[in-house]
Amino acid sequence: MEVMIRQIKGLSLAAKGNTNHWVTMDTEEKHGGEYAASKPMELILMGLGGCTGMDVLSILTKMKVHLDNISINVSAEQAEDYPKVFTKIHILYQFFGKQINEENVKKAIELSRTKYCSVYAMLIKSVQIDHSYQIISE
Repeated sequence: MEVMIRQIKGLSLAAKGNTNHWVTMDTEEKHGGEYAASKPMELILMGLGGCTGMDVLSILTKMKVHLDNISINVSAEQAEDYPKVFTKIHILYQFFGKQINEENVKKAIELSRTKYCSVYAMLIKSVQIDHSYQIISE
């Protein structure tokens, strides 16, 4: 896997990987950016949420669990001093639908955390990650 990063203007950057899709990054004006895109640390949280979300959806589909929708919110605390690494991450999974089996949900999340999600596997070595879930019957 490889990515390339190109400057757009100032601290605004664009990145492209092997999938050939561009992602833009920026930072706040007070740091020299234009606040025109996601910050790199936000992209890490997005990557974590996307990775575990795809795992959980795939596992639940194989379990023949029907979902109307899923929502994943990832929140993090950062150190106050540079390099301002994440010190704690929380993942909230919300499952929407009727007759969703809680044991299937627990198993899918656990399999993502312990076996499939490569982003989780990398981050857990350096930051505390916990999770919670809600099953919302509509």
